[in-house]
Amino acid sequence: MTSPTINQMPPLEYESHFLAYDFGTIAGIDEVGRGALAGPLVAAAVILPPMASILDDLPFWCRVRDSKIIPAKQRPGIAAGIIERCRAFSRIAIPPDELDAIGVAAANRLAMEFAVRALPISPDLLLIDAMTIDTALPQIGIIDGDAKSLSIAAASIVAKVWRDATMCELDCEYPDFGFARHKGYGVSTHLAALREWGPCPEHRFSYAPVRESGLLHGIVR
Repeated sequence: MTSPTINQMPPLEYESHFLAYDFGTIAGIDEVGRGALAGPLVAAAVILPPMASILDDLPFWCRVRDSKIIPAKQRPGIAAGIIERCRAFSRIAIPPDELDAIGVAAANRLAMEFAVRALPISPDLLLIDAMTIDTALPQIGIIDGDAKSLSIAAASIVAKVWRDATMCELDCEYPDFGFARHKGYGVSTHLAALREWGPCPEHRFSYAPVRESGLLHGIVR
């Protein structure tokens, strides 16, 4: 395999900077599913292996990028590789009914906070995609963090693969909606199915297209 060039190196600037200031255990946190009309909102936290291990395994870590730009067929293998190599990880899901009850912004923060608490190792610093959360731990919110921090990118992949697998399972339970294809997002075929069938229990009734479809079919939560 060809050695990585400097332009292909994994994004480790944040990790390298804070490790130099004695933040020895850094966790990256990201969420997926915020914009979906159905299914859970999922957050993951990942503590990478030591820097020396990453540098010794660059062909793998160079594949870890923002989950949105990795081909779907490659994500499960990369997620498995992250889980195998990382020091610790956690995954948390907020179900649709709880998201409806507290709102998507609160659910987003709650999922991330729970993911941090679920880590078996207490981190010294949190790197979080685009926001901060309610915790006493030092934290940095990084805009486009999944493109700028390897820890956050790893968390984004672990979260997305787990959520996508959940949506494929829900597709078997609710085959009318095509969850396996669009993972609950508001594509035209999903909106058409909502108009025809009305929402199922896995839909988010606080989102306007779901709420309007529910009213049309006499389905409310």
